[in-house]
Amino acid sequence: MKHSQRLTTRLFRDPLSIAATIAALLSCNLNAGAQSHVMHEDSPDTHNMLAFGDKKIYLSHLPMFGGVNDKDKTEYTAPHRYQVILEASFQREGQSLESVFRDDRKEHPNVRIYTVNPDEFVLPRLGLGSPQTPLLPGFKATVFRGHLEKGGQVIRGLSGVDVKVKRIVHFRKFNPHASDLGELKYLLFGNAQETFVAHYINKPPDFDQILSVTVDGHSFTDAELGTGIEVTIPGKPNQAGERIKEAEQVKGLVKISDTRDLRFSLKGNKEIYFEEGELLVPPTFDDTKLEQAKN
Repeated sequence: MKHSQRLTTRLFRDPLSIAATIAALLSCNLNAGAQSHVMHEDSPDTHNMLAFGDKKIYLSHLPMFGGVNDKDKTEYTAPHRYQVILEASFQREGQSLESVFRDDRKEHPNVRIYTVNPDEFVLPRLGLGSPQTPLLPGFKATVFRGHLEKGGQVIRGLSGVDVKVKRIVHFRKFNPHASDLGELKYLLFGNAQETFVAHYINKPPDFDQILSVTVDGHSFTDAELGTGIEVTIPGKPNQAGERIKEAEQVKGLVKISDTRDLRFSLKGNKEIYFEEGELLVPPTFDDTKLEQAKN
């Protein structure tokens, strides 16, 4: 079994126009999340996350779908039915511990995956408020070198730290009635010094992927990259086997309006994370064929 011991209960040419469009889309996502959780709030749970980034620290929630509720088929049942990407910092008693995290990564350059094991908290609270000031400003967690569910080791000095949320890059609850994606779709985010894509997780079967990339043909501002820009990869079906690979060059498209597209190039650099089995229904914790090929 891939998880012998689980530490969780988990089953632009015009920059202003682009930024305004992205901000509107993000606002809709956050407002929709807020409305859906006013009447009923999830229980506290353990929401493990991937940690990455050299210049800034980013966290990506490790999601699952679960089944669909029997009543009206409008909700996936897993408490992890959210795609969430954060910009965060590690602190203790108000003092930054980010250098501890960065130093450990420099000392272990062959370790791709770092993970965060939080204390239980209510994940949807991150979707309430604004991207800069969410209702939940932070949580307690322990940071691991490697995958915490697969032999990862606690980083000395990063046990029981305060994770401060600096920005909500993306927050979205999965919808069982979502339309199929005809082509690969990613969230482009980061900053001028380092840029990433996260596969846009939609409905099962699906996959999670974080990849560092180089953008050519357009210069996105840090403000734009801070919002999680939705990018389609024309001509590539939305399948794990067709995901952007390391050293692969692809065309990216951002929809500005019904009549206007922004096109540019993306080059895959380092694949930081890839997971397929846990986003199946039912999930599997054994390596899939694609995961075996990657490893």
